[in-house]
Amino acid sequence: MTLASVGPSYHNEVPLTVEGPNDGQFRWMIVVDEDRTDINLRSDLDAALESLDGGATQLWIKSIDASADAVALAAGFKHYRDLWQLRCPLPTAPSHLHTRGFTPDDLDDYIAVNNRAFSWHPEQGGLTRESVEATMAEPWFDADGFRLYYEDNKMVGFCWTKIHRDQDPVLGEIYVIAIDTSHHGLGLGKPMSLAGLDWLAAKGLTTGMLYVESDNQPANSTYASIGFTRHHTDRAYQLAPR
Repeated sequence: MTLASVGPSYHNEVPLTVEGPNDGQFRWMIVVDEDRTDINLRSDLDAALESLDGGATQLWIKSIDASADAVALAAGFKHYRDLWQLRCPLPTAPSHLHTRGFTPDDLDDYIAVNNRAFSWHPEQGGLTRESVEATMAEPWFDADGFRLYYEDNKMVGFCWTKIHRDQDPVLGEIYVIAIDTSHHGLGLGKPMSLAGLDWLAAKGLTTGMLYVESDNQPANSTYASIGFTRHHTDRAYQLAPR
């Protein structure tokens, strides 16, 4: 089984934002927030596109609905990816894995395991020390909530958690989780997930959360067995260069 989940990499604090120009597959990224009550999505999306230089554009619409989907398609975007947000009540069943918190000495091991597990992933693959250290410098980072599992002094898996204290209810997220490719098929995905959820529940949280690709069937089966259900879908679209 391949268990590899990671939170989204988009960021916005207003209903519609434009990021770029960027290197890589998409020159521009447009992000539409889940709260769209104060915008006219069609006119605001058209205005955003008019301001760009016609490069390849990615559109993320959080908490997609039929109306927003119709607007995106009418603007010429093609849907290509769904990211599910799942939630579950805490506490869950306990994990049998003995895990520990992250230390700076674990950084190289983490990057190696991560990059093998996420070689296919458009955002999480190819991490560098600099990118990881930048994330760890953010205010929410808690090294003890970054749970690691080792066998014979070799990192086998990790479950990096993140607490969203600005949400109601407060959410305990499985931010990034993976099992090393050398240990796929050994049934470690579920107990690794539970180890992170154990830590979040011990902090007093009552709701767990994670993001997962809609077509990652092995991971979704594991999460369903834990008690996760879909809360909403964030949808990605692409627009070819004009």
